[in-house]
Amino acid sequence: MTVPSTDRQPASTFTTRALRRRWLFVGVAGAAALAGAGLSWWQARPISNADSAYPSFWDMSFPTPSGQPMAMRLLAGKPLLLNFWATWCPPCVEEMPLLDRFYSENHPNGWQVLGMAVDNAEAVQRFLARTPVRFPVTLAGLPGIELSRSFGNQAGGLPYSVVFDRAGQVAHRKMGIVSPQDLHRWRDGL
Repeated sequence: MTVPSTDRQPASTFTTRALRRRWLFVGVAGAAALAGAGLSWWQARPISNADSAYPSFWDMSFPTPSGQPMAMRLLAGKPLLLNFWATWCPPCVEEMPLLDRFYSENHPNGWQVLGMAVDNAEAVQRFLARTPVRFPVTLAGLPGIELSRSFGNQAGGLPYSVVFDRAGQVAHRKMGIVSPQDLHRWRDGL
């Protein structure tokens, strides 16, 4: 005579597994919450003078899409919004008209905007032919990611914006697409 097999687990085993799964879920959710809080703190933390400026940035020069060099020292002494972007980055492309509007409205009051393309000259030239902007654009190529990291872009993501005050110190920085509210807050805060 064959005894039918049962695939049933004892109730105590089921309860133990359910508890383990529940504690695992709570642990993962807690870790995610802590990571989110840490990221939020990092983005909102005050910027100290020790990490506020890449020391030789103002001595650097970058080519424009036409090949002409542009010295960063020409931008010193006025508020500057430096935007790291690329043609292959959809959020970067999306924010370009907003940055162009900001430049047009605020340039007469001394504000400057510089688009630093982490891209090659041909791609940037094609993009600017289709979507012209009034603010200057320079080419940093892939080394631009390292430059953006020196300004606090630890993830190396794009777009990444850095706002310099009149003294050339970093006043604000933002990973991701800028909003009109960001631009108004930065403008009114300097």
